[in-house]
Amino acid sequence: MSLSERLNDDMKQSMKNQDKFKLSVIRMIRSAIKNVEIDLKRTLDDNEVLDILSREVKQRKDSLQEFEKAGRSDLAEATQEELVILSEYLPQQLTEEEIKVIVQQTIQETGASSKADMGKVMAALMPKVKGRADGKLVNQAVLRLLG
Repeated sequence: MSLSERLNDDMKQSMKNQDKFKLSVIRMIRSAIKNVEIDLKRTLDDNEVLDILSREVKQRKDSLQEFEKAGRSDLAEATQEELVILSEYLPQQLTEEEIKVIVQQTIQETGASSKADMGKVMAALMPKVKGRADGKLVNQAVLRLLG
C-alpha cells in the first residue's frame, strides 16, 4: 500500500471514529501533497510524499521551539500532537549512533578529509538517510567528524 493510499484509508477511519484532530492533520498533509501534484501535473510517488511529510515535520518542530520560547504551551501541545500523528507515516528514525556510523562510511566512500568537502559528503549522505533522520542532526554529525 502506497503512502497516499494509507493516508486516504486513515482519513476515512478518522471520519468513522470522529477523531477530528487526526482528521484535520491528515487533511492538511493531503492538501500539501495535492498542491504539489497540481504544480507538477502528475501523481507523486512515495519518495516525494515522504519529502512532503519530512518538510511538514520540520516545520512543526521549528514552530514547537518558537511556541515554547514564547511560553505558548497551548500551541506547543497541539503542535506536539500533530508531530506524533505525522511521525506515524515516516520510516523508523535513525538514532544518533546509527547516523554517526552512516556518516563515517560516507566520509570514507567520498574520501573527504576536511570541512571543505562537506558538500560532497552531504550530497552522498542525504539519499541514504532520506526521511529517516533530521537534516540538522546529519549536518552536525558531518561537522563533528570532519572538524
